[in-house]
Amino acid sequence: MKQRISYGKNNKSGADVVVCPAFCDVHVHFREPGRPDKETIASGCRAAAAGGYTCVCPMPNLNPVPDSPATLARELEIISRDSCIDVIPYASITLGRKGLQVVDVAALKGSVVAFSDDGSGVQDERVMRRAMETIAAEGCILAAHCEDNSLLVPGGCIHDGAYARRNGLPGISSESEWLQIERDLRLAGEVGCAYHVCHISTAQSVDLIRRAKDRGVDVTCETGPHYLTLCEDDLRDEGRFKMNPPLRSAADRAALLEGLKDGTIDMIATDHAPHTAEEKSKGLRGSLMGVVGLETAFPVLYTALVRKGEISLEKLVSLMSSAPRERFRLPQREGDRVTIDISTPRIIDSAEFLSQGRSTPFDGLQVYGRVLKTEYNNKTIYEVK
Repeated sequence: MKQRISYGKNNKSGADVVVCPAFCDVHVHFREPGRPDKETIASGCRAAAAGGYTCVCPMPNLNPVPDSPATLARELEIISRDSCIDVIPYASITLGRKGLQVVDVAALKGSVVAFSDDGSGVQDERVMRRAMETIAAEGCILAAHCEDNSLLVPGGCIHDGAYARRNGLPGISSESEWLQIERDLRLAGEVGCAYHVCHISTAQSVDLIRRAKDRGVDVTCETGPHYLTLCEDDLRDEGRFKMNPPLRSAADRAALLEGLKDGTIDMIATDHAPHTAEEKSKGLRGSLMGVVGLETAFPVLYTALVRKGEISLEKLVSLMSSAPRERFRLPQREGDRVTIDISTPRIIDSAEFLSQGRSTPFDGLQVYGRVLKTEYNNKTIYEVK
């Protein structure tokens, strides 16, 4: 779908504005049902609208896990009642996200965007092969969180790199991500499954996916704003810098940017993962994994990548809008638009978020690209007054 981007001036402020297709995030966590104290469908949708999104896809690490029509029904009921945008959930790959038994894909496929055990890698190769075969037979997509548990050390909290060694913190190796990607790419090629890799963070992951695409594997992948703009050199001993995968090395960040430019990385997703203030107050070692991102994604990326000449605005909008919609066959409407002030600087202040989550590594950062208005099917669902 061609990017329809128009440029103009704000009649009141005189600021430079753009109007472009609204964004789509295929990797969010809205925590409901299960932990509405962290985020609800309603609060997550409000945050999405404030960030310029009109379509989001919540991951299945919920309670109950959406692994059957019965358990999915509760989530769909809340979405139907409380959403103000398109909210199209994932079902899990395996029952209970335990990695042992593949779900009834045929019974679930009509109500979900794809299948993922996000938060957990499927450890058993035989189970993953069976999942790919089943999902491929139903014409669906498998979206994988890739993490080899056998390579994890107890308490691993940040990248196994210079910062971890300098501060005596247990690290998370790059191999724990890319070795499972390597396995899955082999299986996807053998089976013919449409395969999507979630939140890649390492140079090796980029290279493996690039080579798989070259040999015809049906693979796409995403990375997040924080992996493209930060690295382990930016770490502080605060929970807002702790996520999984972790911030990697400067070389990894450079490889991700190159993968973005050459088309290896197909889209940008936030992995919006809200937790309570208490859960994120225990530094790098003790805080839970996950940061919020819906309300910061565009300004952070516009400031760090577009204004610095790394990629064009058209490329960024494609990565955040048409590319995820096309891969996951999600709605694309002319009436889904976002109006953005691209010339007025502002400071990110997490206290202003509409999300219930406040933990972001970008708190206090000066950025450009404030969302002024979001329209969903020609209806204004968010506007700065």
